[in-house]
Amino acid sequence: MSFQEYRESFWLGVKDMLPLLSGVLPFGLITGANGIALGLSPEQVFGMTMLFFAGSAQLAAYQLIQDNAAFVVIVLTTVVINLRFAIYSATMAPTLHPLKKRYRWPLAYMLTDQSYGLCSSPERQSAGLPERVWYYFGGAIVMCSFWVMAVLLGVAVGASIPPEWSLEFSIPLAFLAMLVGTVRNRTLLLVAVASGAFAVLLRPLPLNMGFIAAVMIGVGVGHVASKLRRRGADLYE
Repeated sequence: MSFQEYRESFWLGVKDMLPLLSGVLPFGLITGANGIALGLSPEQVFGMTMLFFAGSAQLAAYQLIQDNAAFVVIVLTTVVINLRFAIYSATMAPTLHPLKKRYRWPLAYMLTDQSYGLCSSPERQSAGLPERVWYYFGGAIVMCSFWVMAVLLGVAVGASIPPEWSLEFSIPLAFLAMLVGTVRNRTLLLVAVASGAFAVLLRPLPLNMGFIAAVMIGVGVGHVASKLRRRGADLYE
């Protein structure tokens, strides 16, 4: 699977990923700038970026650090937020599993929402295995490089922002922006409403357990709603 043989698939992945970068730039700026605003060093922000490689989890960790939450709560919260990557991994397994570990592990590390979205389309799934791998690699390397640069730019900008601006307020705004983009049908809307409502109702629980419980309730609501929708569709077939 040499690059020369499949370079067309690689550059197609790069091309398809480029329009998605515009939505990543402000999110990366917020992530980097908020880390500086909360008192973290540039090295710490960069280290968290490379460790998490997920902006939503990193922003949640910032918020918990600001609230002096226990380490185990921070870890558990970020794991819950990133559970979607378990689903992504199961979908991408047929593409990456045949590769040797020295290739498979770096490619798995670069898995993002955007890369998964592009590679899970029916058109890409119908392509041959080498084409899928090189297409994924082309999009993933662009997204990952751009994400790190966006965060570092946010670090540079954040160092010059006065603390009085309360930049940390942009964290919930960033989550709301992501939420709007993911609600595409009634089931997802129901999940969003249920999760948000229970997150507010269960906020008094200690150790941020209200948030974790709200996520689990949202998943349960989505599962039940999907089953009821499929059952209703079967009645009319």
